[in-house]
Amino acid sequence: MSVPDPLPSADLNSGDFLSGKAIPPFAALRAFEVVGRVGGVRRAAALLRLDHTVVSRHLKALEEWLGVMLVDRQGGRVTLTETGQAYHARVSAAMLDVVSATREIMAQGQIHDLRLWCVPGFATQWLSAQIAAFEQTGPGFQVELRPTDRPANLIQFEADVDIRYYGDGWLPQPGGPGLHTLVLARPPLLVVASPGVAQAMVGIGGVDDLLAAPLLHEEHHEQWRFWLRGNGLDLGRQPLPGALLWHAHLALAAARAGRGLALANRYLVADDLASGALVELAVPGAQAVAIGSYCMVTRADRANNPAIAQLRRFLRQQVE
Repeated sequence: MSVPDPLPSADLNSGDFLSGKAIPPFAALRAFEVVGRVGGVRRAAALLRLDHTVVSRHLKALEEWLGVMLVDRQGGRVTLTETGQAYHARVSAAMLDVVSATREIMAQGQIHDLRLWCVPGFATQWLSAQIAAFEQTGPGFQVELRPTDRPANLIQFEADVDIRYYGDGWLPQPGGPGLHTLVLARPPLLVVASPGVAQAMVGIGGVDDLLAAPLLHEEHHEQWRFWLRGNGLDLGRQPLPGALLWHAHLALAAARAGRGLALANRYLVADDLASGALVELAVPGAQAVAIGSYCMVTRADRANNPAIAQLRRFLRQQVE
């Protein structure tokens, strides 16, 4: 397939810079953008609510229009060529700009319901009650709270706001191109256990003794590793004892059941401490250590959206 001669530079003042071969058919561009984003023709067809053969025809038509190969169809799979990847990056960015501009112009002077994604433990133990209190202020819109371990793709408008806990020394980190990050809270961590487990450990001599105890971990050992380091015990990459529970709320459930010691902050365990289901373990020589923060992330171009700003002010007041 031959490559056509490059087009002359568009004269934006000519009034007809969009005529001729300046922009391919939009339906073909849209199909190409979705295929490149989701990684397959059938997935793209489902999102576009089209038959997969129609999407394939759009891809072929775009390639013929451009005179270059954009996708590799070997082995029954469709992947972007190197040229296709470069073109997709610019087409996708341009379409997102159009979507963003359209949503912003339609929202001028209006406040719409917000979609808020949040890490499950924080959502369940603290944020849900705050959203209920926020609704009592009569904000004029609703907040749809979705607990999930997966951060929202804010650039793709999966949600309006994403709140989760980010550790200081391990990935992922909050933010990125086109995103605005606000630290909502940086709580110190406590060692908590069931009353029975705490009673059995009354005689511990210090931080070192915790290594002989059943430690409860979330998705990895980093929380405990950084807490121990903050209390003078640097174990490097040495494996730590204890089970992986993968979620903060499951680690706390295991602690309530007497399975071991968990690290938590007061946003997660205030009710348990008040009811006596969990107690703070007094470790001689230990101090409370903050190893991360709860961050509120939005698109940078929506950071001052009236609804987002109103919710942000309320949550900051509640934290303070």
